[in-house]
Amino acid sequence: MKVQDSARADAVAIVGMAARFPGAATVAEFWSNLRNGVESVRFFSDEELRAAGIGSGFLRDPAYVRARATVDAIDEFDAEFFGYSAREAEIMDPQHRLFLQCAWHALEDAGYDPARFRGPIGVYAGASLNTYLLNNVYTNPRLVEANGPLQTAIGNDKDHLATRVSYKLDLRGPSLTIQTACSSSLVTVCVASQALLTYQCDMALAGGVSLKVPQKTGYLYQEGGIVSPDGHCRAFDAEASGTVNGEGVGVVVLKRLADAIDAGDHIYAVIIGSAINNDGAGKVGYTAPSVDGQAEVVQMAQALAGVSAETIGYIEAHGTGTALGDPVEVAALTQAFRAGTQARAFCALGSVKANIGHLDVAAGIAGLIKAALAVESGVLPPQLHFRQGNGQID
Repeated sequence: MKVQDSARADAVAIVGMAARFPGAATVAEFWSNLRNGVESVRFFSDEELRAAGIGSGFLRDPAYVRARATVDAIDEFDAEFFGYSAREAEIMDPQHRLFLQCAWHALEDAGYDPARFRGPIGVYAGASLNTYLLNNVYTNPRLVEANGPLQTAIGNDKDHLATRVSYKLDLRGPSLTIQTACSSSLVTVCVASQALLTYQCDMALAGGVSLKVPQKTGYLYQEGGIVSPDGHCRAFDAEASGTVNGEGVGVVVLKRLADAIDAGDHIYAVIIGSAINNDGAGKVGYTAPSVDGQAEVVQMAQALAGVSAETIGYIEAHGTGTALGDPVEVAALTQAFRAGTQARAFCALGSVKANIGHLDVAAGIAGLIKAALAVESGVLPPQLHFRQGNGQID
């Protein structure tokens, strides 16, 4: 991208990316799918679901939706390249395996060999609940006995995700595993940016991973819940009725903008402001969103970035396509923007969940990568499944 303001000392550049998302083994494939309006949700046959252990009671239930957005080949891992034995790799959470591979590929994309980079490299990562441990490892006592309880724990505990990458790639900067539910991977980017700007590291890897084992599973639809009745996510649409579950892994490489310019790095996009807050108890339920809380954090990010609302051309939203979530999110954005402008209909809105579902911990990094690619190319991908605006959204 063309960097307009190279003098900002508080800006962070995205100089590398790697991802494995539904229907895409690379960032390039992901971007191609987005530009072409591809939906990467799989619908499973009864035979596939039975083979995954889904009982006949679920299959007979008319509320059981046979859909999920999955990542291919999560069992493939170059153990030898990373210095693991086959036995060590076998007992390791696939989320650890794929995140480690993506971290390496992101550094390759950025053009850096960590062994030759002069300066500390930080790692900030988040992972979802480890279903591989529950469904594959603990059900095989011989496997646990062969590796021992300590190695089993190290290979599967969320707490060891970031430090595993730091250890295997010999990275000497801060190494933090961050858990904030489905905002985790965006929070990793915010915390990593702060670490760069306070010189705790000179480069940072940030991202998240969410994989579910077994992969070929559906879900029970409940009216008013987060998941849709048909396996499609129609964010902001009049027929929006929920999202669909998905999985993926994404990692970005970050550097201070001035350093990236000096090094001649390829810059996908620039982060000039980020903020974190919490709704506290100011909402109708624990999983419900809050208008005021969301508006406050958007305004905080704008203030830190020094950006007026009228200059914002696109927002990659959470956009779950739920009856409650979408109107609240747009109301919050409207409230935040109205603090600085009365202009209308000048900012585009999108959600990658219509293409790849809700990736839980990896949801935020998928949206960030999409937004960064849109900035780099100057192209906004189509919003899949949008026909007519939700009547509760102004």
